[in-house]
Amino acid sequence: MGEKDLLAERFEADRAHLRAVAYRMLGSLSEAEDAVQETWFKLCRSDVSGVENLSGWLTTVVGRVCLDMLRSRAARREDPLEYYVPDPVVSAAGENAGPEQEALRADSVGLALLVVLETLAPAERLAFVLHDMFAVSFDEIAPVVGRTPAAARQLASRARRRVRGAGPAPEPDVTRQRKAVDAFLAASRGGDFEGLLAVLDPDVVLRADGGTLRAAASKFVRGAEAVIGQALTFARFRHTARPVLVNGAAGVVSIAEGHAMALMAFTIVDDRIVEIDILADPERLERLGIGQ
Repeated sequence: MGEKDLLAERFEADRAHLRAVAYRMLGSLSEAEDAVQETWFKLCRSDVSGVENLSGWLTTVVGRVCLDMLRSRAARREDPLEYYVPDPVVSAAGENAGPEQEALRADSVGLALLVVLETLAPAERLAFVLHDMFAVSFDEIAPVVGRTPAAARQLASRARRRVRGAGPAPEPDVTRQRKAVDAFLAASRGGDFEGLLAVLDPDVVLRADGGTLRAAASKFVRGAEAVIGQALTFARFRHTARPVLVNGAAGVVSIAEGHAMALMAFTIVDDRIVEIDILADPERLERLGIGQ
């Protein structure tokens, strides 16, 4: 086996890990793949003969690639941040996934957490993701962000406070999640205001991302009564709700005339819905293969 073949074999062994790092950094499946590919190109152009821990080297390289992508993203993103819903990892509820879907599922992290990560500065996000999620030391993170190890530690600490301040940990039991989601859907269809009030947290947040083609569908709504108004309006449309898993949690794909109209992800705490994230961007829904 040639040197390049051996290098490719070692890289492939780390590909899933690198994709997981990039997905948490970028919140985009397509951009995560681009970052992993760029990491491969950098590996091919580098002399790593003296690198003792190639996996660690690749992790910091993909982190640097993602940091550059995050810094350039703000200039080209036109939609307001509060309307942006990160790319979800969607799988069929109650069915065995194929190898490719299992790989995507392994990349998944709670969509609510990804939304919070979107609010962080790029360097804060990198420090938090690499250290708190992948146990990379601050000595290794420091040169990536151009700071001292102590400053990198402060970046991660600030990010950690933002993440913790986003609310309590969601319900991990998918069966209990599904019960709350089903109650929400039934109450919405039945126009049951009291039923919706019972399943929604008083401070529930609804975030909808309609993309450029459905800009009118983009909105940020807070409070149970305001969310109920949106739910009852949406329920008037004749859509079929198909249960799915969104980043490992209970979710729903809304389908009309054979096309996915929206993907709804729910965050459940104490059997109440505290957050609803809706992706209604037709371009992204098609690109992600949702509803096919």
